[in-house]
Amino acid sequence: MTQVKGGNTMLLGSVEAGGTKFVCAVGNEDYRIQDTTQFPTTTPKETLQKTIDYFKQFPDLKAISVASFGPIEIRHNSPKYGYITDTPKPGWSNVDFVGTLKQAFDLPIYWTTDVNGSAYGEYVLSTLFNQKINSLVYYTIGTGVGAGAVIDGKFVGEIGHTEMGHIRLKRHAADLDFKGICPFHGDCLEGLVAGPTFEARTGKKGKDVPLTDPVWDIMAYYVAQAALDTTLMFRPAKIIFGGGVVSEAFLKKVRAQFKDLLNDYVEVGDLDQYIVMPLAKNNGSATVGNFALALKTYLN
Repeated sequence: MTQVKGGNTMLLGSVEAGGTKFVCAVGNEDYRIQDTTQFPTTTPKETLQKTIDYFKQFPDLKAISVASFGPIEIRHNSPKYGYITDTPKPGWSNVDFVGTLKQAFDLPIYWTTDVNGSAYGEYVLSTLFNQKINSLVYYTIGTGVGAGAVIDGKFVGEIGHTEMGHIRLKRHAADLDFKGICPFHGDCLEGLVAGPTFEARTGKKGKDVPLTDPVWDIMAYYVAQAALDTTLMFRPAKIIFGGGVVSEAFLKKVRAQFKDLLNDYVEVGDLDQYIVMPLAKNNGSATVGNFALALKTYLN
């Protein structure tokens, strides 16, 4: 990919900080990627230095947005604003992420969760795809589970970011013996449907479990409950599911379970348009969201 290190294009930085890898990118005000790189998430010192070294290549950078794994501190009045807080990721608790970047760059830096970044990217893309909506909720189901909600261009969550990946669910009758894998709650949503639950239940990785296996129906039941709770609490225009566990074939199962659980209680329209895959390909929603949030931060 061609590197752009100057010129008339407004350059915006994106950091998608995941527990497994960091994806850094530079793009323009049209949310188009100009350059990108990725590297494993190792120690905070090493990983953040690689992030700084990457963006140092672009002296005309105007702003950076970071969408990070968490939990993180988002309250500006907190002395730990910009920190990753009590994360289960070894070595990353109480890391001053934003402060470290601020020492290297005299730039506006936006700070939010990885799922908020993805949610905002899908919110922006909906407009670009002529699907103008005012609200959505984005779930990612992969190594962990998280969700972000956007209503009228603003994130839900004031005293902290949402943690919808840890909602409690009614257990499937065929899954009562499975204790769940969440270290905090056991059988919350993340503990029941995150990618590692395949191996915990079946001894096989998710990619090796055929869609005909009953475990997929059990997981669809739990994800459908999350969609139901989201519908009744927020009434969003659509609910998006991304992440490595999700496919269109899996969402077909989720829609069927959701229809039964909802039982026509409220109107949500065509389920094929309501419970959907991301518009961004290859789970790239957070990068688009970061470009948009960086631009918004720079202009404000």
